[in-house]
Amino acid sequence: QVQLVESGGGLVQPGGSLRLSCVLSGRPFTEYAMSWSRQAPGKERELVGTITVSSATLNLANSVKGRFTIARDNARNTVYLQMNSLKPEDTAVYYCHTRGGGYWGQGTQVTVSS
Repeated sequence: QVQLVESGGGLVQPGGSLRLSCVLSGRPFTEYAMSWSRQAPGKERELVGTITVSSATLNLANSVKGRFTIARDNARNTVYLQMNSLKPEDTAVYYCHTRGGGYWGQGTQVTVSS
């Protein structure tokens, strides 16, 4: 049974940075391309981006290009979302999941506010 556990969310001021982490257990991490998605209050879920097993980034949302970076450490079974220059509109619950959505984490809240 695959489990995904996110961490690293919180409250940050506009212009600040956060790094989210997501650890996969239960199956070999290198079997999965990984994605981050987010859902803001009253809005549909949005794909933030995807990283392949070989660490190529795919489908990075236009709204985060130049500010967010996705990385993975296959030795640690961990995928990261580095978020810089955060804006209030980045406020959302952030989810990691396997590409295609087979497995999802529980989500972590990111709030950008002064």
